[in-house]
Amino acid sequence: MKSLKLYGARDIRFGGAEKPQILDGKDVIVKIKACGICGSDISRYKKLGAVTPGQVWGHEFAGVVEQVGDQVTDLKVGDHVAGCPALIEEDDYYYRAGQPARANSLHAIGAKEPGGFAEYIKLPEKNLVKVPDDLDFESASMVEPSTVVLHGYYRTNLSVGDDVVIVGAGGTIGLFAVQWAKIFGAKKVIAVDIDDEKLQIAKELGADYTINSLNEDVLTKVAEYTDGMNADIVVEAAGTPHTAATVFGYAKKGGGVVFLGIPYADVAMERFYFEKILRSELTVWGSWSCVSAPFPGKEWATTVHFMHNNRLNTKKMITHRIPLEEGSEMFERLMERKELIGKVIMYPES
Repeated sequence: MKSLKLYGARDIRFGGAEKPQILDGKDVIVKIKACGICGSDISRYKKLGAVTPGQVWGHEFAGVVEQVGDQVTDLKVGDHVAGCPALIEEDDYYYRAGQPARANSLHAIGAKEPGGFAEYIKLPEKNLVKVPDDLDFESASMVEPSTVVLHGYYRTNLSVGDDVVIVGAGGTIGLFAVQWAKIFGAKKVIAVDIDDEKLQIAKELGADYTINSLNEDVLTKVAEYTDGMNADIVVEAAGTPHTAATVFGYAKKGGGVVFLGIPYADVAMERFYFEKILRSELTVWGSWSCVSAPFPGKEWATTVHFMHNNRLNTKKMITHRIPLEEGSEMFERLMERKELIGKVIMYPES
């Protein structure tokens, strides 16, 4: 079958791979119809390389069930599904305690086991979420990044009427954070990014205000847009050392900051921002993965519901649709940063 395999930093190759086979009664084989490039894929491609060199990569996908094991009870051939990439050993303490996102054995497909940049994938039934037949596959392939954001918001105390600042609002995670904030009932959503084109997309998806941090003082503008109070909730979705170290400055006294981005580098913080945590008595929430109990969690059914009812707009987020064969070239284009590239959806069948 066709696939994209990661071998090392900036070394991804299109080629063949062995089609998966049913080995366990709970196995399901899915024919992949659409798969997406995640922001974490870009960081790993640029900086870290492969966990398992030569492994089929990718963890965002949707497709059609092609074959099921003899112990599969809730899925049948022909069902449309989105894939939950979180693989966890069932005897893991945290999994058994109903805290799968904290499981020591948690890892994603595409690391040790084959991922979603391919024509087919095999996963346990519990890792597949049925989606309505009339939900298009490219939207269904974006269920997973939406669940990452929703898992993060569930960690917070976000409530109706709150003001929310989203740093890194132009990426997929940030744009979902904008939309979910509005669904949760946020009064003002303030989008912060360094790209005006991406900020315009955030505006179209519901942001009330936008701030380009390259040429505007974020502290001043956030205070202006919140009547001097700052935000109830700040979302760190950029995943850079600088933004991770400065987001505390945008939260009001008694507010909170939730971290969704992954810096992939050490974070050095100025005293001014660290003291915001203490003097403003901020709450800081870490958020990891996209799952809860009962596995894979309400993040998944909730996302599917709001996508199917057109409350989550994926179309404005997608800028490129390409065949899987062009994946290697696309990753290099993402490194060059010469053009606006938002969400990229790849099609194995093209």
